[in-house]
Parts: sequence; C-alpha cells; structure tokens
Amino acid sequence: MSDDTKICAACGRRTASRRKWRVEWDEVRYCSRRCRQGSRKQERALDAALLSLLDERGDGATICPSEVARRVAPDAWRALMEPVRQAARRIAHAGTIVITQKGRVVDPADFRGPIRLRRP
Repeated sequence: MSDDTKICAACGRRTASRRKWRVEWDEVRYCSRRCRQGSRKQERALDAALLSLLDERGDGATICPSEVARRVAPDAWRALMEPVRQAARRIAHAGTIVITQKGRVVDPADFRGPIRLRRP
C-alpha cells in the first residue's frame, strides 16, 4: 500500500488521499462522513456474530456473510449485507479471517461479488 492510500477504519475499503486531507493525512481514519458517524454498536454486534459463527465451525470451514446477517437480524437480514461485508473487511485487515472467492484468498479492500469467510 502506498503512502497516499489508507484503509478506512469503519468499512475496510481502500481510500486515496484528497487535496483537503493533505495537511492532516496522518490523522485521517475514515473514508467519508458516513463511515465516521457509523453505528459502532451495530459494528460490534456484526463482528461478534461473525467470529462466533467461525468458532462454531471446524477448522477450514467457511461461512457466508448472509449467515452473519441472519444471526443478527433474522427478519431484516438483507439490509445488513453490506455492513457484514464491511465487518469482514475490517476483521480481514486485522488478520483474524480471510475473504475467499472460488476458494482463493482475495484482497479485503478490493473484492467484488460473492464471498466466503474463513480463518487463515
């Protein structure tokens, strides 16, 4: 990762430096106002559910992000799909899990499409 990109602390996506951030680039943690004001309570619940599901499965087993969303909100799980993917990015950047597509590990900041989550 170059010096002009960072990983957002909330969503886990790669963000590039902007002109207005040049002076304070070392203090920038979030890619947008939305990420900066996000719901930390929901983030913690999703992180805990994701790690709990992986702990319940055996070594090498994978889970689908929809399983995490269904565990947190069984009746309204579809609205949680993007927040679950953001939680997966955050946890993958920490090295606790890996994100896979078609059995191959992918970069947490740049994946698109269907994914599976597993322990490294």
